[in-house]
Amino acid sequence: MENENQYQHVAAPKYDCLLFDVDDTLYPLSSGLSKACTTNIQEFMVEKLGIEGDKVSEINRVLYRNYGTSMAGLRAIGYNFDYDEYHSFVHGRLPYENLKPDYVLRNLLLSLPIRKVIFSNGDEVHVAKVLKKLGLEGCFERVISFDTLNSTNGSHRSDDEESSKLRDTSAEILDANSGPSTPIICKPFKNAFEQAFKIANINPQKTLFFDDSIRNIQSGKEIGLHTVLVGTSHRTNGADYALESIHNIREALPELWESDAKKPESVKLAIQTSVMA
Repeated sequence: MENENQYQHVAAPKYDCLLFDVDDTLYPLSSGLSKACTTNIQEFMVEKLGIEGDKVSEINRVLYRNYGTSMAGLRAIGYNFDYDEYHSFVHGRLPYENLKPDYVLRNLLLSLPIRKVIFSNGDEVHVAKVLKKLGLEGCFERVISFDTLNSTNGSHRSDDEESSKLRDTSAEILDANSGPSTPIICKPFKNAFEQAFKIANINPQKTLFFDDSIRNIQSGKEIGLHTVLVGTSHRTNGADYALESIHNIREALPELWESDAKKPESVKLAIQTSVMA
């Protein structure tokens, strides 16, 4: 009976995967990359798509709100462009020099005894640059990026580009007609999460998801993930935890380390008791 009780104390860990966003999650919003990205997107809309300059700010805001990314929104309303060209224009000119090696975060991540996966709407080149600048290479089992979920097929300019895009690209029209679907697979949409789970063999019920976007967090919660909103200490609907900074992870979630520290002792004790018997 005593031996049986020892085995009963060995419980499965609550989490077996930690799923991380990248931008404004692994580094702070104050880095300036997000602001520069917005500027680059708006310049792309004017220079490459011919959208009127006095409209781009509001249109971009509405597209981002309705579709999760500006790129997904632009494709939804009919604009066809080369995905690589877009990423090169938008991400290729970011001030990556603002990002510095984060040895504190690296040590935290490497000390976590749970598999870690990146899930970003950014392209793989951008994600790789960010991880390298932060000194976080080798901290994650795999990276799920824009390129992982989206084929480049059909992403190039078509001959009927002008006729395919919506003419009334004003914020008011977009607000009233936010229904067109997008061919882009990205957070916060359910199909993006489902594909990520399948690709990385993730069980959402045993996964903790870190993201700075409230909408992404809420979508993740709806699909079964445990959630951590990063960038604020105020929890919102859908967030199980809220961290002002990703550096606060140990203080807010010590069980990520404690559960692993306890489990080997329990297993060891159970095995020893069994052998002694």
